[in-house]
Amino acid sequence: MSAPDETMTTRYTQSEWRTIIDDAKRNLPSSFPLYKSPSLGTPDFAKCIDHTLLKLEATKEQIDELCEEARRHEFLSVCVRLNWVERAVHKLQGSSVVVACVVGFHETTYSVSEKVKEASMAVAAGALELDMVINYPLLKQQRYSQVFTDVAAVRNVAPHPVVLKVILETSKLTQVDIVAGCKIAQAANADFVKTSTGFGGQGATEENVQLMKSVIGPNMKVKASGGVKTVNECVAMMEAGAERIGTSNGVWIMKEAQSLLEDFTHAAGDKGRKNSRPADSLTRMFSSS
Repeated sequence: MSAPDETMTTRYTQSEWRTIIDDAKRNLPSSFPLYKSPSLGTPDFAKCIDHTLLKLEATKEQIDELCEEARRHEFLSVCVRLNWVERAVHKLQGSSVVVACVVGFHETTYSVSEKVKEASMAVAAGALELDMVINYPLLKQQRYSQVFTDVAAVRNVAPHPVVLKVILETSKLTQVDIVAGCKIAQAANADFVKTSTGFGGQGATEENVQLMKSVIGPNMKVKASGGVKTVNECVAMMEAGAERIGTSNGVWIMKEAQSLLEDFTHAAGDKGRKNSRPADSLTRMFSSS
């Protein structure tokens, strides 16, 4: 008997997929809301960051440093390749930081069985989150049933509470492709759709984050990743609808946020506004630039 939350690996026919995707595209809004970013310098802000090190030449010393930085700043996770999951889990014991592992990263040459094996090994090693790359060449070819099977197979070997994020690699896709990728990830019971690997051209853009959030609605989340290096970019992505930021610049972002917060607080104090809420005020001021 299947597990209660097991996802079917052939959910719709090709014709049904086309109808679902056409309907989603037709229902896109003419404008997008502005979402609230967590206040700068707060724990909620830090908990939006996946502290990331995915280069192939990463060393154990760099992984240890990544984990120590994540522990110190209380980021939500560290995101690493499979060969570093066990070490990261060990280094983060006793902290609130979880380990995320990429799957099928970063090219699209991985078969479904290879992704399933990688996901299973990552979870067995202690990863609580998976960032899998969608088969975007098949997505561009509109072979939606095959793309769904790919995502659903990983979801089946990594059911909840493991968090599954589906990387679309938006720089390679048209608007219709992005809509289709979001609907497929949603149907496969993924938790997030994610913009980019950071290795495949342009990374996250506000426009793509807005589009993705409008398609998936309130029951899924968006992760913006690729090229998010500053507080300004971080806040802009959150206000566009991202609830998670993937970046290798998490420490710099936190230092920049703290410096801006201290400068603003000092200025506010000089003007006799010590009872204001500088973190909220700064976020509004900063994101309007």
